Amino acid sequence: MEETLVIRSADSDDINTIGFLAHQIWPEAYGKIITKEQIQYMLHQLYRPDALLAQMRAGQQFLLAEVNLESLGFAAYSPIDDHIWKLHKLYVLPHLQGKGIGRALLDVVKDTATEAGASQLILNVNRNNPALRFYERYGFQLLKTEDIDIGEGYFMNDYVLGLSLADPLIQ
Repeated sequence: MEETLVIRSADSDDINTIGFLAHQIWPEAYGKIITKEQIQYMLHQLYRPDALLAQMRAGQQFLLAEVNLESLGFAAYSPIDDHIWKLHKLYVLPHLQGKGIGRALLDVVKDTATEAGASQLILNVNRNNPALRFYERYGFQLLKTEDIDIGEGYFMNDYVLGLSLADPLIQ
């Protein structure tokens, strides 16, 4: 029997699953980039149930990637304005990275933004995150560098990347 990857919209019923995935993924994704204390701080700030619910209520749309009802990764995105959409989150369980799950999640975000009339998709990525190569291969380009104070003396040292969604034949 072939396993089929399903990308579906997530809602408040999925908050515990998203939080669980984040706690499985972040220590591996960021363990060599930021301190354990900053990872714990950011997980608490972003992935506790009330924080995830607030993000959903503020307009972030969440997606879950699943095979046989087992959650493997997630993404979150939202429009910034009529023309720019932002990918806020894209995470896949470490042992499943490189198998097309992240690309499938990103394809859904890109297609949704394009269908809504967006001309650009942006995201932040830590300057030392190996995921930077994934985004560059997908076609994202560096827009700027920024350091974001997230409190408690911690900073996010990020690149802001952008992907043009405009049809080059129409320009």
